[in-house]
Amino acid sequence: MHALLVSALVVALAEIGDKTQLLALVLAARYRRPWPIIAGIALATLANHALAGVLGGWLSGLLPDTWLRWLLALSFFAMAAWVMVPDRDDGEDRINHRFGPLLATLMAFFLVEIGDKTQIATVALAAKFPDLLAVIAGTTLGMLAANIPVVFLGNIFANRISMQLVHGIAAAGFALMGVLVLLR
Repeated sequence: MHALLVSALVVALAEIGDKTQLLALVLAARYRRPWPIIAGIALATLANHALAGVLGGWLSGLLPDTWLRWLLALSFFAMAAWVMVPDRDDGEDRINHRFGPLLATLMAFFLVEIGDKTQIATVALAAKFPDLLAVIAGTTLGMLAANIPVVFLGNIFANRISMQLVHGIAAAGFALMGVLVLLR
């Protein structure tokens, strides 16, 4: 129980103001369907943090830090480009029909979490606590605790804000994060 609580608290605090909250806001405003987005966040986090707990130490020793930094920066630039793709007004465009909010959220969150501080925290927590399942459950609960309110706020404000403005701000934020990763 201690591993679960500590893991949840560490990740919830680490997520405050993180890029995934920005992603949750963009997805909520884009799709306006909070429950599939929340399910996508949960599934992506479970998968990502399970891999982090099991394979994190091995991967960090396999690739040089420079390569990891470039991969992370490229993922931010890809997210910046993706959020600038305009939505169609018909609501049934090929992207939404093909992937929908659940799969779009799952893919986006999984990719954005690669190399993130919560993934690194999961590796460290898994090394500290012998109960890997409690760590993964805790880090997933922490991620949800930080992002569920953002999803609902994004859904509430979606009709009141310009989607072009939301996409522009999100793209600028992701591009800035990519630059900052490279400058780090």
